[in-house]
Amino acid sequence: MTTRAQERTLSTLLIVDYGVGNLRSVQKAFEAVGATARISGRPADIAAAGAVVLPGVGAFGDAIGNLRRRGLETPLLEAARSGKPFFGICVGMQLLFEQSDEMGTHAGLGLLPGDVTRFREGLTVPHMGWNQIEPVGEHPLLRRIAPGSFAYFAHSYFCRPADERHIIARTEYGGPFASVVARDNIFGIQFHPEKSQRVGLQILQNFAELVK
Repeated sequence: MTTRAQERTLSTLLIVDYGVGNLRSVQKAFEAVGATARISGRPADIAAAGAVVLPGVGAFGDAIGNLRRRGLETPLLEAARSGKPFFGICVGMQLLFEQSDEMGTHAGLGLLPGDVTRFREGLTVPHMGWNQIEPVGEHPLLRRIAPGSFAYFAHSYFCRPADERHIIARTEYGGPFASVVARDNIFGIQFHPEKSQRVGLQILQNFAELVK
């Protein structure tokens, strides 16, 4: 029999603290849609959480390096492979893939097949500011998100999923790129939901509903 305390733990979103990202702003955004969100970098808390949120800003190599130095890679992989909802944001989405060529070649978590590469020469980088997201088909993470909705981006590298079925929304910048991805319990968004106003809050609410 599950106790009330255990139910509260199982329903909690854990925002992973690994020294990268505006954790409090992500937490406040989840709280704004009525979700319980904790911040922790403890492996035991990752194992106990009902869902995992992996935020991130900055360079891929620094981010994955921080995860490994803090002993968080294995707990994160175990959480993802256990089937609990796992949500990567910005660089956190990029970390879901197999590797990135940002400032050298760095292996990622490998939860999704594909890689991360820089926008082509001739484009202004970082790709920063408001841009449109175009859903591909229907997905619960994008419920109530209209085609052409604007979200706020800030990145110089983008994800190239090896399997196009994992792309659930695209954005145009020198060509289309994957701005939202999903496979089973693994989800990722390239933009910053906490800066994307109504659209960002709706996606966080959708994720929280998936956790329930």
